[in-house]
Amino acid sequence: MRYVPVSGEQREAMLRAVGAKSIEQLFQDIPSAVRLKRPLDLEKGMSEIDLARSLRELAEANKPATGFMNFAGAGVYDHYIPSVVDHILRKPEFFTAYTPYQSEASQGTLQAIWEFQSMICELTGMEVANASMYDGATAFVEAALMACRCTKRSRIVVAGSVHPEWAEVLYTYSRSGLFSMDVVGAEGGKLDVDQVREQLDAGVAALLVADPNFFGVFEDVCALGKAAHGVGAMLVCASNPILLSVTKTPGDAGADIVVGEGQPLGNPMSFGGPGLGFFACREKHLRQLPGRLVGKTVDAEGKTAYTLTLSTREQHIRRERATSNICSNHALNALAAGAYLSAVGSAGLTGIARACIAKAHYLRSRLIGTKRFSAPFDDAFGYEFALAYDGDAEELHSRLLDKGILAGVVIEQWQGPELMLFAVTEKRTKEEMDMFVAEVIEIAEAMEKAEQTEDTETTEAVEQ
Repeated sequence: MRYVPVSGEQREAMLRAVGAKSIEQLFQDIPSAVRLKRPLDLEKGMSEIDLARSLRELAEANKPATGFMNFAGAGVYDHYIPSVVDHILRKPEFFTAYTPYQSEASQGTLQAIWEFQSMICELTGMEVANASMYDGATAFVEAALMACRCTKRSRIVVAGSVHPEWAEVLYTYSRSGLFSMDVVGAEGGKLDVDQVREQLDAGVAALLVADPNFFGVFEDVCALGKAAHGVGAMLVCASNPILLSVTKTPGDAGADIVVGEGQPLGNPMSFGGPGLGFFACREKHLRQLPGRLVGKTVDAEGKTAYTLTLSTREQHIRRERATSNICSNHALNALAAGAYLSAVGSAGLTGIARACIAKAHYLRSRLIGTKRFSAPFDDAFGYEFALAYDGDAEELHSRLLDKGILAGVVIEQWQGPELMLFAVTEKRTKEEMDMFVAEVIEIAEAMEKAEQTEDTETTEAVEQ
């Protein structure tokens, strides 16, 4: 029973209870193509030591992005995390806590969340922030739903320059009938404000944009906000939290709701998650805020106390009045973000942002200088940028990976052929960037030579 917690007789009894004749029938709704139709590839009769060794070897076959010279981004970024962040996270008082249902027993967690909320407000230029959401895409969708509630409208307009995976999540929700969704193109790498105005009318609840957008390009948020407000719609702006330290805040630019992915703030990449979504808005929309909100007050003795001021989920209030089915917040991830921001401080965060921007501009210039890349967009960008590669981008990416270099993200499946998206954080050095460029030149020349040889052999074969 150590490794087989359910006996054959117990399994048969459970199948009878649910009316299934077999395990296969129980899982018949799962597409056959994704079902494992063979036993696990493990030796029989392994000791615990051998089993642990085998599983460890399997795990070591995965190489994390931190093991490469990493120039990839597209939503998850390789920023340096000060050691103090992990020390704070692993304090038993935080690490073993799940969620602050009983505020009187969770003062430390509640204070940490309140401080996180305060920091997000300062970064975004908003008056209210919640305790965090599952991720940036979740926050983006919840912002659309909140705008529909606030305006009592049911149509949203989404920029074609937002992260395509975030747009897919929005589309999934729209299929449920919660709202209708239109996408306005961004063929030039950013939105055309005049084209956006043509999509806006009195039935639109919100215009949803990203700044910087998926290509790393900054949008004209002020003009977009005026266009949205001109028809009574709200402006939802998704932002990179690192860059908020050196740009005009979305609040000052006219945004009504600001969301984003908080992973760059002290959270490791962890093979893509978990991260956390941050969510902030104007105070007048406070009661439509999804999730939970921690407030600061005083107790009966006049001492500072923290409490869940707002929790608008259906477990706490009448279902028909719940603003969201979000059950919790990513408290530990939000704690990491708060610890990170406290550790680096406002001046440190500004320095990090400026270093990222300077290094990204340096690498972009070097790559274009190789004559192997061209710039499809010439607009201002932060520390992420897209370039068109004159050749087989997938092959280049694969060969660089073999050399320990994660050369950005090939985004042809989303936005057209041979486009590569690069991100440069403060961790990358000038020596690494120069080495990267040298490897690109060497590999590109080798690929060209191989292609020429193949063409010559083909020509000779045809002549013979």
